[in-house]
Order: sequence, then structure tokens, then C-alpha cells
Amino acid sequence: MQNKLRIIGGQWRSRQISFYDAPGLRPTPARVRETLFNWLQYDIIGSRCLDLYAGSGALGFEAASRGAKSVVQVENNSGACRALKENAVKLSATQVKIVQSDVFRFLADDAEPFDIVFLDPPFAKDLVTQTCLWLEDKGWLSQHAKIYVEAECKMKFLDALPDKWQILKNKTAGEVTYHLFERNDVP
Repeated sequence: MQNKLRIIGGQWRSRQISFYDAPGLRPTPARVRETLFNWLQYDIIGSRCLDLYAGSGALGFEAASRGAKSVVQVENNSGACRALKENAVKLSATQVKIVQSDVFRFLADDAEPFDIVFLDPPFAKDLVTQTCLWLEDKGWLSQHAKIYVEAECKMKFLDALPDKWQILKNKTAGEVTYHLFERNDVP
């Protein structure tokens, strides 16, 4: 079964993308995406973005639509990857690269720094803290990278994040909490 969502801003505004109906896949709601991209409005144009646990691709395609220079979407589920590739073709999204891989296998490879990282792992798997630490420790973040983290409200992860990360914004929507961090590499 295919589900659909709309891109809310940029060159593909109002275009629909389809996503695979996989267990645990929950696209970031339009209201949350709108808030996030308002937060990132001065950072997104020309940025290099990494969309981990891409799922529906909502965050990565929204970033590309709003002027990101490049977007790498990492997703393990083959059906979800197939839908991501179909959406990239449908939108002529040449700046979007889809990688079918486990996130930790991907992060264990040679790092290239990104300006913005979207992190929305499956809930109830306790992946946020380890993913954040790998991003920092393995060199995946530019000096002032922005990192978006979406997690279930009950998850406690803020105290375990890298020291170089400072919280810029955060909100709660129902059972979901979402945060925007900035990395500051200056000693």
C-alpha cells in the first residue's frame, strides 16, 4: 500500500510524494515540518543535508525543495528506498541521493561533513543517543552543523549528547518531541 504526503514549501510546493507503508514508519507531520523549516530558513539554501532513517523522505525532499545543494537519504527498508527513488525521479531531484543501508553501517564508512542532519529514527528502539554520538565522533558534522532530532516524548537523551551541541529550539507535538541543535566546534 502506498501513502501520500505533500511537500509544503519551495520549488515542489504542493507536490505529492508517495511513501511505503512499513511498520513503524511515521512521516514527520506537515505542521512539525513547517516549524522545522521556519527554524532553518536561513540555513537551508546551499546546504549539504543528511537525512538518516529517511523513511518517507519528507524531511529530505522538503530540504531539497527549499534549496539544499545536496541531500543524502539513508534508509534500510528496501520498499521505502524504492519509493524514495521513485519520488526523486518524479521530482527530477538530481540533488537527492538515496542510500540503502543500515544507518550505523553508513556512519562507519568514510565521513564527509554535512551542514544539516535530520534524525528521526524508529521509536522504541533507543537509537537517538548512539546515532548522535556517532555523528559527532566520526566526523559527519560541519563546524556549525544544525542537527534536527525527533523522538518520543518519554525518551531521555539530552544529557547524553555531545558537549559541542547546544539546543537552539524545541517543541512537543502530541507524543513527539523535536529539537534543533547547533554544533559549535570552537574551543
